Amino acid sequence: MQNGQIMKVTIRITGDALSAYIPKKDLEEPIISVANEDLWGGSILLRNGWRLALPHLPQDTRLPVTVEANIRRH
Repeated sequence: MQNGQIMKVTIRITGDALSAYIPKKDLEEPIISVANEDLWGGSILLRNGWRLALPHLPQDTRLPVTVEANIRRH
């Protein structure tokens, strides 16, 4: 996977934490850091080191939700 690639990502609550599921890779990872308090329009960091740029969505968007995210790997 290349940096800057756009993929569909499902953001959901798993237990008491947020996670991101990337169907194309059949990969689910916990979200360990969120740049914006309301989640949307900023970046999130997954446990595997990938940083995802999320689109701007209303703050009250219900989870789970599937969005197109820009994925960057370290």
